[in-house]
Amino acid sequence: MISTGEIKRGITVEIDGQLYQIVEFQHIKMGRGSAQVRMKLRNVRKGDLIEKTVQAGERFQRARLDHRVVQFMYKDGTHYHFMDTKTYDQIALDADQLGDAVNYLTDGMEVTLNEYEGDPIGVDMPASIVMTVASTDFGLKGDTATGATKPATLESGLKVNVPLFVKAGDRIKVDTRTGEYLERA
Repeated sequence: MISTGEIKRGITVEIDGQLYQIVEFQHIKMGRGSAQVRMKLRNVRKGDLIEKTVQAGERFQRARLDHRVVQFMYKDGTHYHFMDTKTYDQIALDADQLGDAVNYLTDGMEVTLNEYEGDPIGVDMPASIVMTVASTDFGLKGDTATGATKPATLESGLKVNVPLFVKAGDRIKVDTRTGEYLERA
């Protein structure tokens, strides 16, 4: 069991017989009455998002997930194909099952596959990854005093704001939880 004080983004819980992954949560303290927790949950099997507000201190059943290391191989339409690094079994997942992870997948990347009762339900990404900048605009000289940024498109198609000194072909480190630029690699 897990209480509302112990929840984090990405944790999978069981609510009313359904598996949900916590996408966002916010603790709300009212002027009168007890505190509440507002959560945005993604149904693991269907992919739809719901919002749920519960009283602080309420407890949920934490889902027991099995984990194994898989390697991303290729994308085929809406399916993403992975290979188990030990058994060489191939697993195909839909974009709905992967969520935001589709923005960060690159060929040959190793991620952790999550399974619930033998069914694959998604992947865990590392906290940050290194990607190549595919294209970006030129930065204007003199704009650096304000810490200005410019949009850049990465090799996977993800758009990220980067400092003006970053140019096409540079390798940068991106935070997979927020989608923000961290540093040049």
